[in-house]
Amino acid sequence: MKAEFDRTRTLQRSAELAASLPAIEWITDSRVERLSQDFYWFSPVLKRQLGELRADAVARPRTEDEIRAVVAGCARQGLPITLRGSGTGNYGQCMPLHGGVILDLSAYNQLLWSRPGVARAQAGMRMIELDRQTQPAGWELRCVPSTFRSATIGGLYGGGFGGVGSINFGPLASTGNVLGIKAMSIEPEPRTEELRAPEALLLHHVYGTNGLVLEIEMGLAPAHPWLEAIVCFEGFDAAIEFANTLAGAPGLVKKSVTLLASPIPDLLLQAAPPLAGSMTPGGHAVFVLVAEFAEPGLLQLVREFGGTVTLRKTAAEVRASNRTIVEYTWNHTTLHAMKADKGLTYIQSGFQPGQHVQQAKTMRALLGDEVLVHLEFIRTKEGAMNCSGLQLIRYTTDERLNAIMQAHRDHGVFIANPHVYIVEDGKQGQINPDVVAVKRRFDPQGLLNPGKLRGWDQRDRLGEAGAPALATLPRF
Repeated sequence: MKAEFDRTRTLQRSAELAASLPAIEWITDSRVERLSQDFYWFSPVLKRQLGELRADAVARPRTEDEIRAVVAGCARQGLPITLRGSGTGNYGQCMPLHGGVILDLSAYNQLLWSRPGVARAQAGMRMIELDRQTQPAGWELRCVPSTFRSATIGGLYGGGFGGVGSINFGPLASTGNVLGIKAMSIEPEPRTEELRAPEALLLHHVYGTNGLVLEIEMGLAPAHPWLEAIVCFEGFDAAIEFANTLAGAPGLVKKSVTLLASPIPDLLLQAAPPLAGSMTPGGHAVFVLVAEFAEPGLLQLVREFGGTVTLRKTAAEVRASNRTIVEYTWNHTTLHAMKADKGLTYIQSGFQPGQHVQQAKTMRALLGDEVLVHLEFIRTKEGAMNCSGLQLIRYTTDERLNAIMQAHRDHGVFIANPHVYIVEDGKQGQINPDVVAVKRRFDPQGLLNPGKLRGWDQRDRLGEAGAPALATLPRF
C-alpha cells in the first residue's frame, strides 16, 4: 500500500489552496526549490536519489489558526504535507518525495513560558533564540546541534538525535529531556492533543511522518560561562584516552568533548580560515567546552596525558567574537571537511559503553585512512559514558561504503545509516507498531511526509494497536 500521488493534481490543487488562503504567507516562486532541500548531499547515495525533488508550494504560517487552515485544506484536497524547520537535517528528512505542500514552521517561533529547569516553546523557535531568552535567568537548552544558530526546536525533535550537552544529559530521547508535546491531526477538522512522555517520544526522530508537533516542553540545564579549548596530541591513543577520561571525570563541569583524529584537523585548517593557528598540523585534536571554573582540572588532565592547549577562549571572548568551536563539531565537522575534500562522506555509529575506546582503536587499525575518526563523547539513554561516531569516509563506491558499515557491525558497533531516507532503514532499525499506531491517530490519510515510513505501508498487517506503549528504542 505504497503512497501514490498524481503530480499534476498536486501541483494544481496546491496552487488552488494557496489562492484560497491569501492571508497566509505562501512561496511559489524559485525559492520553493531551495526550501525543498536539506543537507542530503552529504551522502553521494542520497544525492543521486533525491536531487530532483521539489514541492509545489511552501506555506509559512505564523499562528496555530493559520497552521490549522493549511492542514485542513491539505486534508480536504488529499495533498501531501512535508514539515520543515530550517532544513538543517542530513538525510532528506524534510524533502518531499511526492510534491505537495511544505509546511514551514519557522515563523511559528515563540517561547511560551519558562521556569527553573523547564521551558515550553513553539516548534519553529530557533534554539539560539530560546537560549538567549532563558540564559539571563541561569538556564539553557540541555543539548543543541552544531547548527544551533538556525536549527529549530521542532527540527531537532523531529529529525535530530542529540548534540552539544549530550555528554551530560544523553540523547534527546533520554528520560526527562522531553516532557510533553502538543500535536495536531491532519484531518479536514484538525484536532490538537497533548501527549506527555513517554508517549510523546513516539513522534521523535521519525521525520514528521506520524504527527504535526506544534509545541515542545523540555528540560533545561544550568547555564555556565563555557571556556572553549582545543587540546592537541601527537598520538591517537593519548588523544582518545584523554578525551574519554575528561568526558567521564565527575568533578569537571563540561558541555562537550570531541575527538578529531588526524588528518581531520588538517582538513579543517584548510577549509576554515578562522581556525588558522589553532591546531598542531598533523596532530590529533580534542575540542572541549568546560565551565570556566573547571579549567584547573582540565589543565591537570592535559598535563597527565601529554597534550598541548593550542586554543583557549573565555566565554566573554566567544561572545565578543561571535565564533565558537561548536561549529566545527558534530556534523559541522563533515561540512567543513567536505569543503576541503569533496570525495568525503560520513557514517553515524554508536559504540558499546565500557568497550567504546577499544572498539574505536580497533576500527581505526582495521580501516586506516579510509575512515577518519570523529568521536563525540556522550552519555547513553541509561546514563553510561560512551562515544558516538561521525566518521568521515573516503568514498569510492556504494558497495565499499556498505562494506565499511558492515565491518563496524561485525565488531559490535551500531550503525545508524545516514545514506537512506526511510525511517526504519536508518536509526530506528525496524518497524515500530506504536509509531504506526500514532500515525493512524494523527494522520489517517497518510499525508505527512509520505513514502518515508515503511510501517505505514504495512499498517493492515500490523493491525490496529491499542493505547500506544513506548517500544524499546535503539541504544544509539
